[in-house]
Amino acid sequence: MTTVTEAPEADTATDTETAPPPVVHAAAMLWLSAVAFGAFEAALMIGSMLYEGTPVAELLPGAGFRLAVFAGAIFLALRLKAGANWARWALAGTLGVFGTLSLVIEPVRWLLDGGSIAAAVSGADAMSWVFAASRTLHILAVLGALTLMFQPRAGAYFRSA
Repeated sequence: MTTVTEAPEADTATDTETAPPPVVHAAAMLWLSAVAFGAFEAALMIGSMLYEGTPVAELLPGAGFRLAVFAGAIFLALRLKAGANWARWALAGTLGVFGTLSLVIEPVRWLLDGGSIAAAVSGADAMSWVFAASRTLHILAVLGALTLMFQPRAGAYFRSA
């Protein structure tokens, strides 16, 4: 006679306790989306500069820096999702503050120097519209992630981790 033994059931309480709340999951996904938009914008800029005849060697330092920032942001977003409070503060301080400033400083300077939104819109080509749409979504992803990762449920998650 053979006996069948059942495998012990998985402890679902442990899985539930370690899973991030929806606000933290959404914040991490928004950070990853911001990285994707940033990479898309970088590809548009690099492609445009190459088309205009800029030597590849001149583009490498900027592209390398952006690649490092993207890799760091991905790492931090994954650590955020895993409950690392230091990653939350690192994202908020670096990309939330300085990254957002880097995204908006050029348009703000242009406006302060007398740039006209109406003239820009009327003279925009398809590439300008695609870039503007991507930049807008990029900024919205960052602002959304910042907002979500400091919600009360997120705070409780990071305190318990």
